[in-house]
Amino acid sequence: MVKEQISVFDMFKIGIGPSSSHTLGPWRAAQRFTRRLAARDLLEKTEAIKILLYGSLAKTGIGHGTDVAVLLGLSGADPVTIAIDDVSTTVAEIKQQQRLPLGGTHQVPFRYTDDILFLYTESLPFHPNAVTFQALLTDGTAVSETYYSVGGGFVVQEGDDGDAREPLDLAFPVQTANDLLIWCMNTGLKVSELVLENEQAWRTEEETILGIRQLFTTIRDCIYRGCHTTGMLPGGLQVERRAYKLNKKLIGGRPYTDYHSWIVSIRAGGDHFQYILDWVSCWALAVNEENASFGRVVTAPTNGAAGVIPAVLQYFIVFHDGLHEDQIIRFIATASEIGSIFKKGATISAAMGGCQAEIGVSSAMAAGALTESLGGSQRQVLMAAEIAMEHHLGLTCDPIGGLVQVPCIERNTMGAIKAITAAQLALQSNPDKAKVSLDAVVRTMWETAQDMNVKYKETADGGLAVNIPLSLPEC
Repeated sequence: MVKEQISVFDMFKIGIGPSSSHTLGPWRAAQRFTRRLAARDLLEKTEAIKILLYGSLAKTGIGHGTDVAVLLGLSGADPVTIAIDDVSTTVAEIKQQQRLPLGGTHQVPFRYTDDILFLYTESLPFHPNAVTFQALLTDGTAVSETYYSVGGGFVVQEGDDGDAREPLDLAFPVQTANDLLIWCMNTGLKVSELVLENEQAWRTEEETILGIRQLFTTIRDCIYRGCHTTGMLPGGLQVERRAYKLNKKLIGGRPYTDYHSWIVSIRAGGDHFQYILDWVSCWALAVNEENASFGRVVTAPTNGAAGVIPAVLQYFIVFHDGLHEDQIIRFIATASEIGSIFKKGATISAAMGGCQAEIGVSSAMAAGALTESLGGSQRQVLMAAEIAMEHHLGLTCDPIGGLVQVPCIERNTMGAIKAITAAQLALQSNPDKAKVSLDAVVRTMWETAQDMNVKYKETADGGLAVNIPLSLPEC
């Protein structure tokens, strides 16, 4: 595995759903290609664009919005700032007018049915998620570049030698969970404290806090919006949003006007087990229903698994009085470090490792973060992350209709509950007696990913995707 230096803002990215690897990654790749054309003074000399989608990007590209993403990226739109309502209207205009505003400024002819090719039977060897952009120039030559969306919104250009960024002198370099543990034991730092020290190699502490605050604001708004939006999800499966009705039932008519008064009303309902369980499920559903609707979410570490960490964080905020900025910052920092260990040692791409790489990793991240937030030791943090992943090993990715809806949305509720259970088990256990280390489970996950049949890796060629007729309602 290539050594990587991963920041909090690599693991957590603000973007548009429904998929980090199939939507956000291709979107970023399209932006990079457009910027490279502009840097070489070729943007205005481009008279046509061709887009070639390979492997998993082709097979589930429509359901995951890959076509939408690349068109928006080539058009100069950014997933962090684009108005949600502009996503569908911009793409509709491109199709109707048969013109693409390359880089947002240079109009080129574009026929959707001819100029974006879904190569269902072709796959490139480096990674299943590949896209090639071709710019045909006025002098008769062409520029072609291939990019790989490797999970979590990370993008690698063909020919890149590992991480294209210059290596930094991190205070506490970490590649494995054992590295992390050694640093924590030698310094006495909590996992989150160590992460925040490392972040200073990229930016000032104030900038990091501001960035994490923006992540939380996006997460908070996504949860709240998802719990207050009704209707059917797009894509043709006729999946009804459930968070809205569940929120209405659980709140029981108690009044509120905004996020903060909503929390007060939720707390007023009590703290019995079933009530808490229902709320955790509601919050996870809310985020992933937003994700499935091309809403704005935070990769955590992916879009398909974006509901797990928000649901567990919201559980901590509501039922453990965690609505304090310093606690939220520590939660997100800890989660990011656990996620980076999985990315460095295995994968966070379902197209490479199945859903264990998405829901499994997100559950491990949430478990570790919750454990530190509830006062657990560094060893207990790693133990909680290990427990959560251990019980997701082998989880396949088999989206019905190629959509990030069934079984993806419900899997986020399962991942959140497993994370809370893993944290509780770790807090009540002696890590010295654990039989499985976090590094061992990371290694096992990667070996399992390599052994897994390719049809269970985000292709919609196996599992539920081929056994559930599209006319049936959601499970």
